[in-house]
Amino acid sequence: MKLSRIALAVALAPSLALAAQPVSHEQALKLSDTLITANRTVEQRSESSAASTVFTRADIERLRPASVPHLLSQVPGVQMINYGGRGANFGLYIRGSNTNQTLVLIDGVRAGSATMGSAALQFLSVDQIERIEVLRGSRSAIHGADAMGGVVQIFTRRGDGEGLRPYVRLAAGSDSTFERTLGLSGGNERTRFSLTAGLEETAGIDRTRTSYAADADDDAYRNRSLALSLSHRFSDQLEAGFTVLDQRGKTEYDNPFGRYETDFPWGGPFPAKPYDEYALSTSTVWLDGTINDIWSSRIELGHSEDKQENFDKLFPGSTVNNTYRDSANWLNTLTLGNGHSLRLGLDYLNDKVRSSNDFAVSNRDNKAAFIQHSYQGERFGTELGVRHDDNQQFGSENTFNGALSYQVNADNKLILSYAEGFRVPTFADLYWPFDGSYGGNPDLSPEKSRSYELQWRSQLTATTELEASLYRTDFRDLIVYVSDPTTWIGTMDNVDNARVNGFEATLKQQLFGWHGELGLSIIDPRNRGTGNVLPNRAKRTLTFNLDRQFGAFGVGATFAAASNSYADGANNTELPGYGVLDLRANWQANDELGFDLKLANVLDKDYSRLNYNHNGQDYGYQEMPFAAMVGVTWTPNF
Repeated sequence: MKLSRIALAVALAPSLALAAQPVSHEQALKLSDTLITANRTVEQRSESSAASTVFTRADIERLRPASVPHLLSQVPGVQMINYGGRGANFGLYIRGSNTNQTLVLIDGVRAGSATMGSAALQFLSVDQIERIEVLRGSRSAIHGADAMGGVVQIFTRRGDGEGLRPYVRLAAGSDSTFERTLGLSGGNERTRFSLTAGLEETAGIDRTRTSYAADADDDAYRNRSLALSLSHRFSDQLEAGFTVLDQRGKTEYDNPFGRYETDFPWGGPFPAKPYDEYALSTSTVWLDGTINDIWSSRIELGHSEDKQENFDKLFPGSTVNNTYRDSANWLNTLTLGNGHSLRLGLDYLNDKVRSSNDFAVSNRDNKAAFIQHSYQGERFGTELGVRHDDNQQFGSENTFNGALSYQVNADNKLILSYAEGFRVPTFADLYWPFDGSYGGNPDLSPEKSRSYELQWRSQLTATTELEASLYRTDFRDLIVYVSDPTTWIGTMDNVDNARVNGFEATLKQQLFGWHGELGLSIIDPRNRGTGNVLPNRAKRTLTFNLDRQFGAFGVGATFAAASNSYADGANNTELPGYGVLDLRANWQANDELGFDLKLANVLDKDYSRLNYNHNGQDYGYQEMPFAAMVGVTWTPNF
């Protein structure tokens, strides 16, 4: 079956083509109606088959999120759980998928830990970000492993305009929180650059509700950030550039279970005061060229590092888990006319792990090739793609995607799509050394998924826009922790299957100068073996943004609500729903000086999205209480 799909795609190749791109990759980063991540090339967001959300730099400055996870929680179909406060670990659930089933890219480079299986987005400074694109639904046929639930791509700050543009931002708020950013950007018609440096510090909050006395203190966070981008257009046909992003610092956290010695459970627990020192970095070099009238090509070389060292103030020593990733991508677009298009690509990825844990295997590579045909006619459009991955550990994997679109009329469009996905086990899943209670399982197989989706996109009126999706995703061979209840000894295994049925919608409305955006998601995520609801997923979530500009003054509000959820797979511990209100305001005093105010959780709602029951005791991580932040931005004109 899989080979026949490849043969079909190859057979179609000679007759396929791609519409001409109206703007370059770098220009598209400044626009709200373009999309890059879905097919790894610039296209109009309205013409893409992917359900997507785009945050531009203007959106980030309007919403003033405290962190990237906080911003992502604005996306319908995306749920976040937090281990308490800024800089804390988090869970990201796109359309009911697990955190490690979402691919995270930074400027096209895979980010994240090859041991944990997730990316530490909580450490990214929002002041270093130009744009975020969020895809909901599998894109493994384009991006490969880990893109089962969706893809999040973050683009670092880019230069804009002529000459030099310096800026300074200072902000202070609750819990002794301070933000400082310095930046310089600019260029000319051929060369653009941006350089920013920042420092964030907070005394934090006590992240747990119930814990040892040693944990009953505020958990601080500190982050130093640097971002650099440079691009140069040699001619109308050739452009090159590079980006660098570096974040490093320290974050304290709570372990409500205390610390266990290696002969768990007989050696503990003991009180603990843990903290991490981290360093996250990505860098990419790219070359973008137009070969001829029908062929454009892009080459990307990338490197990312995720370094974390874990300490405990009450115990000597530390543990290290570092990930190093090198990648090379060659992307090609063929424009053959008559509404047809063809995209072809070659990918290479090498993962290396350096850990204080002695993994039996700590290095693997993945080679891949993909091809995708698109056709856009007056009424009908099609998309057909296939990708072949050759993983050093798991061998070959083929993934397929297809879509059919129908333009009902000028204001309404329907899209029916199908996509396959997979995720390879992490090094920790496979090779974690046996410590007396847990060990990795080298016999694990990749997780797999199949997704079906129907989208409706409508311009209901001149000022009303609606996007709605009805979807189903089936997961099989899910990797979960399995233990013997009598010995407490366990490992990871492919034992679970799950399915998620869902509906999501976004409604945008402009009325009397007010801009409103409503996001709604309804899901039914079930373990197919037990029938239980998957943990940490609320069945209903809602977000509502309302903004208005009065000349130099602007005001806005965000309301977010979620229904009840379960903290465990057995559905024994139920967490109540909640509603949280944020308020914001800004004032542009003159061309150079602007002020902003953010009031988060105005009603001081006491709630938790993460809870554990251990030996009959409930342990919960706290979400942020009421917090205020005031900032000033100075952009002197030269």
